[in-house]
This record gives sequence, C-alpha cells and structure tokens, in this order.
Amino acid sequence: MEKQDVVQALAALAHPVRLEAFRALVIAGHDGLAQKALAEVIGVGPTNLAFHLKELATAGLVTQAQAGRFVIYRAAFERMNGLLAFLTQNCCQGLPASPRESAEPVTVSEACGC
Repeated sequence: MEKQDVVQALAALAHPVRLEAFRALVIAGHDGLAQKALAEVIGVGPTNLAFHLKELATAGLVTQAQAGRFVIYRAAFERMNGLLAFLTQNCCQGLPASPRESAEPVTVSEACGC
C-alpha cells in the first residue's frame, strides 16, 4: 500500500460517523448492510450517511453492490488488512509486540475469521 493511499484511508476514518460506519460494516462481515440498516445501527440519518459512505468508498474502505432495490455496503477487508499491515510493518523493531510464542503477524481477517 502506498503512503498516499494510507493517508487517504486514515483521513476518511478521521471522522466519528465514518469511523462508526466502517466499524459497523466490519462487524457485519461479508454480508454487509443496506444504507438504511447501517444508518439505524450507528444512529444517523440515511442522507447524512450517504456523504460519509462516499468518502469511505473513495478511500477504498467500503464497497457497494446492488441487491434488488437496495445497495449493500461492505467493508473492504483486503484494503483494511493492507492498511493495518502498512501501519505495523516495522512494529517493535522486528520483535514480537506481545508475549505470544509466534512472531508471525496475524491479520484482522484471520483473527475474526472474515
């Protein structure tokens, strides 16, 4: 992942509504959520949420797919893992960050089964 992509993703997440929306989509997993359901989960209006979803999509953090008359939003797990990998690439000067036996990195997808 390039630095500019990282900056764009972090900037998109640097807003409370976008951060909550992204986290809710991560929790929803690969099923995703329709905009109205997502708005209800995070407690914002659908119109307000549309702007924030556009910002997350522009940063590559969410995808959207038509499902009948609904648009389903999903977290872009590959992009999320790329962002996390970039942020932790040289963690702790190569030493394990926790007392785990293995120093092998674990992606968020592996940890949550996404």
